[in-house]
Amino acid sequence: MDKHGEILAKWNFQEFTQYERSKKWYFWIFVLIAFCLIYSIVTINFLFAVIIIIGTITFVLINRREPEQITFSITEDGIEVEDRYFPFEEISNFYIIYQPPEVKTLFINFKSATRPRMPIPLENQNPLDIRKLLTEYLEEDLDKEDEPISEGLSRWLKL
Repeated sequence: MDKHGEILAKWNFQEFTQYERSKKWYFWIFVLIAFCLIYSIVTINFLFAVIIIIGTITFVLINRREPEQITFSITEDGIEVEDRYFPFEEISNFYIIYQPPEVKTLFINFKSATRPRMPIPLENQNPLDIRKLLTEYLEEDLDKEDEPISEGLSRWLKL
């Protein structure tokens, strides 16, 4: 028995996906960054240049490290992501997008407008079992049939 009730399902996933990027990918990203910096100088928008530079540095620093393994648990009282606990009362709903092999993700939406949607890779979990577990405690958003555009774009751009 866990401190937040019995653990009903538990699995690990990588903190982020490490994509294989070709030299062509790096060339086009460099061209895009250079274009944005030139545009910011021509339009005298130095704040945009600062944002581009900070974003580039952040991207490089994040992608230089290895992703950590994150433990995700569904308990009787809520969900746990590593050492963070979210009771079911704070969660608005969930939905699962299962389009293997590219997309196998559980999405958790919170009631708080300040807390973003939480994507959880299902890894080797059976989506029907996870759905059955969660529908006992949460409402399922049946209107969602595709992954969010931001997730798909991020995967397509290998970010």
